[in-house]
Amino acid sequence: MQDNVNKGSTAAPMLFPYEPAQFWQSVRQIVREKVQQAEKVRSVAPTYETPGLTYKPLFKIAEVCSMFQVCRQTIYDWIKDGRLKPYKIKSRVYFLWNDIQQLLKPEDERRGCPGD
Repeated sequence: MQDNVNKGSTAAPMLFPYEPAQFWQSVRQIVREKVQQAEKVRSVAPTYETPGLTYKPLFKIAEVCSMFQVCRQTIYDWIKDGRLKPYKIKSRVYFLWNDIQQLLKPEDERRGCPGD
């Protein structure tokens, strides 16, 4: 390498003591190890599923909006009218699945009066 530099060739001096193929092989190996470590951490993360639970008990306001395809103001109106009851947990507002199920029923069934 020194001979090429002294003869005026355009080859750049080597800045690190690895051949390019060896360098890229080490980089690939490091990346593989990091990916494997990340996968282990992700698989160890706890699951918050409850065995036997067949429905989601609480819904956020955004979920209720998308479920009924309405805006937030409509949800606030339903709360004001008493059609939907909010439950506050810390600083967040949730709605019970049972209350949402009641809203999904026809209005006659909600009142307890069968339709004619």
